[in-house]
Amino acid sequence: MSDDRLDFKQMCTRFEVTPRTLRHYEYIELLAPERDGRARFYGPREVARMTLILRGRRFGFSLEEIRQWLELYDADPEGKLQRDAWLAMADRQLAELDQRRNELDEIIAELQALRDATAAGGS
Repeated sequence: MSDDRLDFKQMCTRFEVTPRTLRHYEYIELLAPERDGRARFYGPREVARMTLILRGRRFGFSLEEIRQWLELYDADPEGKLQRDAWLAMADRQLAELDQRRNELDEIIAELQALRDATAAGGS
């Protein structure tokens, strides 16, 4: 095996994902490893895609959004479509995360007030 390729187990270890997760990403065509019989090998392209997939998941994007975004790379090698799509996705996700943060701040304040009132009443 070449030094620039990872086997299935190495890929799971490197990205700290379960075999089931890795197989799922292949099944939904986010990843397309090279195959040698039953063995799978992941080159630099698949490693880069996996990095982007996990980063996208961390930011809260759906797998379908990530898949569509990654497909733009193949359709537009210059990257303009992908960049524009990324900016739109990021703007939408930032707005959603900001809204969720505001909701969490309200919930925290309400819970803190109830906790403080309960503590004051029990003294």
